[in-house]
Amino acid sequence: MQTLSVAFSNCALVIRYSLGNRNSVVNLSSISSSSSSPAPTLVCRSKSKSQTDSLRVLEWDKLCDVVASFARTSLGRETTKKQLWSLDQSFDESLKLLDETDAAIQMLQHGSFCLDLSSIHISLVESGIRHARRRLSLRADQALEVASLLRFFDNLQLDLKAAIKQDGDWYKRFMPLSELIMHPVINRSFIKLVEQVIDPDGTIKDSASSTLRQSRERVQTLERKLQQLLDAIIRSQKDDESVMVASEIDGRWCIQMSSNQLASVNGLLLSSGSGGGTAAEPIAAVSMNDDLQSARASVAKAEAEILSMLTEKMQVDLYDIEVVLSYSIKLDVINARATYSRAYDGAHPDIYLPAEDGVESLSAEENPPESNLSSEESHPRKEWLLYLPRCYHPLLLHQHKKSIRKKRETVKYHKTADTVLSGAPPIPADFQISNGTKVLVITGPNTGGKTICLKSVGLAAMMAKSGLYVLATESARIPWFDNIYADIGDEQSLLQSLSTFSGHLKQISEILSHSTSRSLVLLDEVGAGTNPLEGAALGMAILESFAESGSLLTMATTHHGELKTLKYSNSAFENACMEFDDLNLKPTFKILWGVPGRSNAINIAERLGLPSDIIGSARELYGSESAEINEVILDMEQYKQEYQRLLNESRVYIRLSREFHENLLTAQKNINDHSTKERRKMRQELTQAGSMTRSTLRRTLQQFRISAAQSSQSKVATQLPKKVETTKDENRGIRSSSVVERRPISEVAAQKVPEVGSSVFVSSLGKKATVLKVEQSKKEILVQVGIMKMKVKLTDVVA
Repeated sequence: MQTLSVAFSNCALVIRYSLGNRNSVVNLSSISSSSSSPAPTLVCRSKSKSQTDSLRVLEWDKLCDVVASFARTSLGRETTKKQLWSLDQSFDESLKLLDETDAAIQMLQHGSFCLDLSSIHISLVESGIRHARRRLSLRADQALEVASLLRFFDNLQLDLKAAIKQDGDWYKRFMPLSELIMHPVINRSFIKLVEQVIDPDGTIKDSASSTLRQSRERVQTLERKLQQLLDAIIRSQKDDESVMVASEIDGRWCIQMSSNQLASVNGLLLSSGSGGGTAAEPIAAVSMNDDLQSARASVAKAEAEILSMLTEKMQVDLYDIEVVLSYSIKLDVINARATYSRAYDGAHPDIYLPAEDGVESLSAEENPPESNLSSEESHPRKEWLLYLPRCYHPLLLHQHKKSIRKKRETVKYHKTADTVLSGAPPIPADFQISNGTKVLVITGPNTGGKTICLKSVGLAAMMAKSGLYVLATESARIPWFDNIYADIGDEQSLLQSLSTFSGHLKQISEILSHSTSRSLVLLDEVGAGTNPLEGAALGMAILESFAESGSLLTMATTHHGELKTLKYSNSAFENACMEFDDLNLKPTFKILWGVPGRSNAINIAERLGLPSDIIGSARELYGSESAEINEVILDMEQYKQEYQRLLNESRVYIRLSREFHENLLTAQKNINDHSTKERRKMRQELTQAGSMTRSTLRRTLQQFRISAAQSSQSKVATQLPKKVETTKDENRGIRSSSVVERRPISEVAAQKVPEVGSSVFVSSLGKKATVLKVEQSKKEILVQVGIMKMKVKLTDVVA
């Protein structure tokens, strides 16, 4: 018998199968991602009877079933139950479980990862591994599911690599799941081989081998011929009264008749099974049926050869496939915790390890997650030993959601409209127990919610320890308890038969002997079930024992008024009561902290119409001092309610002021941005205006220069006289005319360059200038006109 042990934390899931006469253990989930040598299998430690009874009375098994229902595989559901039920995690293991849950939630929120294994039949993968271990040939469906599991993990690795490629920080954010996903080695060639030879419906493809294809074609041919032969024989017997049909019995084709008479068909009589008729195999079909059996045997042999080949390929990578199976189950367990936490809007709890004296020694997180509460509300969390604002009882919330789903299905089925789907939702409770408190005494009326409060805290502590989010707000803070003990014997408990005085004492005695300074103890109706005076004295002694040398925190409910006074003589005690609505005569299921509960029985009886003489007599017997105490308690409750109302109003005002402050900061930022934008826009406009002005000035100056040059040349040309001389050549009798025109000095100056210091007339400016420098090679001179110096062409000056 070989044992495949899948270990998670301290709880091992064992899958058993045989291999000859040898016994061995293969630990799959304890394989380290960084070490080649596997860690030893961790075995669940046995619990004491008080621990087991406490878990059951808190209905932890029901919550385990609810969380396990979110797992997508049968092995995942079984492993989730065992891991949650174990509750033997160390503080570091609890932190690791919470990190795994947090990483899975981030993956689900990322949207690129599929952690749902519901499409894979893990049981077929497990049986396939068992076959390969025992060197038995795989079935086609087993090989297909093994390949599907490998493909699932390969796609998960590809998705993770793609996310890391976009942002390298995702690897750290998804830790420790990043290592869990990337560690297994996936043989893609085996996946490809299985997909090449097996169809998605689990049948082996004809293309898997030529022998298989030929054998199947021969089977189809023989079956077609046999059907044709039998149809011909049946048609030849059409005059017979018997109704004949061709059928297949035990793999052989024959003719089946509806009567029990001997068939007129020449052939071999066969057993027709449960029909009562007669079946005959015609003599002409015997040889063809034999050939058909032989062809089918060839098909089976060819298929077996293919499956044997796949088995050999799988055996090469069997260890890696076992690792993938182990990690897949572990991933399914983590996904179940994450999916449950998301479905019920849970919050990542800030768990810490209390020291022996109850002071925090290690915290779950250096930087706690951002809170949805205001900073004034979340800042003092470290002042509390336990802080669970708006904490729901998980089973009540589950029942409420289940009821809503059922009503929606009913509405959808009957196609009704305007139907109220949701009943009254469960009321959350605020738990805030300050450091230094060892015992909390909760008082209040029956059915007021005291027991629900105890169970809510106990379940929240176990959820945080097991790696689940608690059903409270983001600022939840809870110590790590090594064990949670409970003595609850109410009508809602599964252990109703033990709700007797002796049963209470036996369970409390077990708790006293097993609890430590890091334990949580929950006691319901302590001291009840016996004489009130003796019960109160016994209850006080029990609670004082827990306060002195018992658990880290003890929460007890009671109706004994004497237990309320312990707070005023021992600073380790604290009081709380369940609020009661005097007007409507019903509990509100809200907790009033620091206020002892008062008796409401006589007042309720009076409001319900009990005769006044009875009420007066009861009050007289109850005593005036007790009545005065109740009045004091009533005043304290009113002050507490007023304080709570003012506190809530102050929180609202703080939130509004913070929003107003944020709006002011946003407005200031918008104003600054607008001012910067306007300045930038103004600079751009000024720059553009300056550019346009300079361009206009250049054009105007250029036009002025051109106009001045033209007017200067015109003036010079009109001032130069023209001399025309006419000479007659009397001897030759020819009359000639000679026009002598004086050229401008500028043309003459082309042959004679002005000297430095001489005065010239610049045509383009229409002004005289002094020559400062002559550059004859460039045919330019440097002149000065007033205070302005400039270069001009020689052709632009007149001497």
